[in-house]
Amino acid sequence: MDDVKHRELLASIAQDFYLSKLPITDISSKYQLSRYLITKSLDEALGSGLVKISIDAPVSRNLELELSFKQRFNIRNMYILRDTESPDKDSANIIDFAASEVQDLIRHSHTVGMTWGGTVWNIIDHFQTEVRENLVFTQFIGENMKLNTAASTVPLVQKAAAKFDATYLTLPTPLYITNDDVRTQLGNEPALLPTLTAANQMDLLFAGIGTLASVNTIPVWKQHFADLFPGVDENKIAGMLFGRPYDVDGNILVTDDKAMGTDMSHLLAVPRRVGIVKSKFKSRALLGALRGGFLTDVITNEAVANRVLLEMDD
Repeated sequence: MDDVKHRELLASIAQDFYLSKLPITDISSKYQLSRYLITKSLDEALGSGLVKISIDAPVSRNLELELSFKQRFNIRNMYILRDTESPDKDSANIIDFAASEVQDLIRHSHTVGMTWGGTVWNIIDHFQTEVRENLVFTQFIGENMKLNTAASTVPLVQKAAAKFDATYLTLPTPLYITNDDVRTQLGNEPALLPTLTAANQMDLLFAGIGTLASVNTIPVWKQHFADLFPGVDENKIAGMLFGRPYDVDGNILVTDDKAMGTDMSHLLAVPRRVGIVKSKFKSRALLGALRGGFLTDVITNEAVANRVLLEMDD
């Protein structure tokens, strides 16, 4: 038997055993081979790489490190996943875990807010489809103007709502509006009132944590930095959350807030505020968010958490 036909036979036997769940005795009869040869073929299929078996074990958490963070920062829930040998696997674990945790919170929520970005997009992509009546996904701040990407806010609320057969509300304005009168008048526009009203009633929001780079990668925001954040020293910005810059000590740096949408007082009153951090390069941003009490729940891994502790020692 030539090699191609032999591999085809191995594949057929393996498919019958692993996928169709046929007993070895039935497979032996089907191919007119002894049970010994069927077993040998299955071993060969595994040994040659024709068949690959993976075990999706539950993600392991560092409970001791979680407790340490909860005590240091007085945060409600800190989820720190153990690192693996692969950064890609670590990132995938965070997304899988966050999707499961956030979806469970959604089951107990009525109005859910979200921001933009690849992390939030991937989490939504990992939600399991289910039907939830009287559930609303809403924007709570305007567009970041990064509209050449699928991970902007409007597609995200649509994408999330589709997973739950739910309603979604958009806020089709720029994230920042420098003219105070225009921003105030927009807040009174009938077309925007349903979204702004819903946003003030959120019982859950989830977001990735940003840095100054998330502003500087959008040309219009970078060009008008001084207008968007009057009096703010960009060197003091540790992170960006809900469109607002803050320092490493957790102080919101803007006193003249140009963000269009829900103000910080309403955002900090949302009962569950979940932040997801995959990159250790955002450790300083996470430290500032923890110190500022901006989040009730954080999902990250050991690499990021340990970098946060190093930032504290600097």
